[in-house]
Amino acid sequence: MLCAAQMTAAPVDADSTAMLTPRTTDTEKALPSLQTILQQAQPTIKFGGYIVGKYSATDKDRQAAHSSFDLRFVRLYLNGYCFKDFYYRLQMEMNDAPGVDKGPRIVDAFIEWQPMDEARVKLGQFKRSFGFENPYNPLDVGLGSYSQATMKIASIGDRIGEHKSSGRDVGIQLQGDLLPAQDGHKYVHYQVGLFNGQGINHKDKDNHKDLIGGMWFSPLKDLAIGAFGWNGRYTSETTGMSVDRIRWGAGLKYESAWTVRGEYMNSVGGVADKPSAPHRADAWYATVGVPVMDKLKCYGRWDVYREAKKWDKAKTDWTLAANYTPIKNLIFQLNLTRTFDRSAALGSRRYNTIDLQLYARF
Repeated sequence: MLCAAQMTAAPVDADSTAMLTPRTTDTEKALPSLQTILQQAQPTIKFGGYIVGKYSATDKDRQAAHSSFDLRFVRLYLNGYCFKDFYYRLQMEMNDAPGVDKGPRIVDAFIEWQPMDEARVKLGQFKRSFGFENPYNPLDVGLGSYSQATMKIASIGDRIGEHKSSGRDVGIQLQGDLLPAQDGHKYVHYQVGLFNGQGINHKDKDNHKDLIGGMWFSPLKDLAIGAFGWNGRYTSETTGMSVDRIRWGAGLKYESAWTVRGEYMNSVGGVADKPSAPHRADAWYATVGVPVMDKLKCYGRWDVYREAKKWDKAKTDWTLAANYTPIKNLIFQLNLTRTFDRSAALGSRRYNTIDLQLYARF
């Protein structure tokens, strides 16, 4: 037997040591750590949202109820920048009863590369680039709702039969501002995009991408005069029926202490799942906003939509609105609307609507 003093350790093989000790590979050396990525990205994040509540009453005949409380919607969003030139936004909307295309849903989810004012690229789900009023936040419209032109033809609630999409779709867009003036504003803005054509949270169904674009000229800082075009197609999610969506529009806007805004829009294309529906429609509106006193601004709007582009199918709204803003991000709004709907039954053509809305942003 050998004593403990006579025992010697066997030589250790170099390869065995390597097996016991983790080795940093070339790939791992090449990959930056999460901490390094965050340092380079310098991400910013902002949380926010707003709530719009409403009470309305009408003297229109043949209504299930002549007055009602309504939560128009609740929206929550986050946005910010990363890698300096990339802007992102995610926005959720909650309203209506749960169900298909109702209840909580994503309305905005996009990232925009902003290397320069002259060219910015947006990818994801966002507002379609058609019309002046469509991109407006509901708090900034100044009246109780968007115009009929924006609702029916700029696709807030499209006449074509598309599910509720709030004027948005999934796609990619190039936009920019050109020719700087001495006061800092740009004389020309352009935007052009390709979209699925099916509205929010839906894939393409007809292999036809919608081409939508617009351009406007701003001779003064707060004034814009522009035109828009839309060549698209929508396919019914239930029956597969496809209808064209060929549209154009023109208008102007002046947004300062005073507001002047007006647009005309024309649509060619049927209504999904309704082969007998008119294939043409048009609409226009004119809005004026006047600052009455500190924290109070009043608006008036003449708003016309013509199904089939015929006067006997026209629906006209005359609206007066008062917006009182006691503190920032809180608006009390009173709207009075007189409606003449020539396409309705004789006893229901003329009616009045009053609504009180509360806008709160946080």
